[in-house]
Amino acid sequence: MAHHPPNAPILISSPDTDTLLGQLATFVVRAQTEAIDKKGKFTLALSGGSLPANLRRLIGHDGVKWEKWHVYYVDERVVPLDNPDSNHGSCHKHLFSQVPIPESQVYTIDTTLLDNLEELADDYETKLIREFAAKDSARYPVFDLILLGMGPDGHTASLFPGHELLNENDRWVAYIENSPKPPPKRITLTYLVINHAARVAFVATGKEKQDILKAVLDDPASDLPAARVKPYYPGQLYWFVDDAAAAKAEYVRTPFQM
Repeated sequence: MAHHPPNAPILISSPDTDTLLGQLATFVVRAQTEAIDKKGKFTLALSGGSLPANLRRLIGHDGVKWEKWHVYYVDERVVPLDNPDSNHGSCHKHLFSQVPIPESQVYTIDTTLLDNLEELADDYETKLIREFAAKDSARYPVFDLILLGMGPDGHTASLFPGHELLNENDRWVAYIENSPKPPPKRITLTYLVINHAARVAFVATGKEKQDILKAVLDDPASDLPAARVKPYYPGQLYWFVDDAAAAKAEYVRTPFQM
């Protein structure tokens, strides 16, 4: 049986979405429990898209300690929080409005700065500095878990193929004015933050993701944005996918340990 080299991505493929969501919930709770046992809190960064709805199995889960969660956004659209395009709006609708997480521990963009992208990005970076650099004396934020999605073009967060932000190596939070996917104005965590996380997990489902998932997992030289997510050791990358998305990938699957 083939084995992964150390720190290689772990691919967990489920026969259907329902099984996947149950395994994802178990995985998140395990990451949470380990973090709380170690330092008394759980730091998480979330994407938008279909991800908030894919976390619905956490609602009512008796292992979740919501009062210990500190949630940030991997990227955010530069729109009011109640706008249908807002990642926070989606997360609030599908998850946070239904669970007892303290509102002060969900870190949103400052909507008074929507007209100034540079100030908006700087302000969000300051939020990270307050939570991580000030408290943990860390050079970079080290999230306990970052949850990502992947578009059919291989983009993740608001990091798009061929865009100059892929090579940003200074800022923790950067802004984009010309996103190829609407809305055009966004802020996003950079690889400096994403790749310093203790765990990063992608969630990808559906046959429309077959070709791009194969490209990301089977080509070690792939330069697609999702393929550039490579957590520094001892960080670990996971892919939670359904069999439909994984149908063309030759990458070795790892059974999920319940």
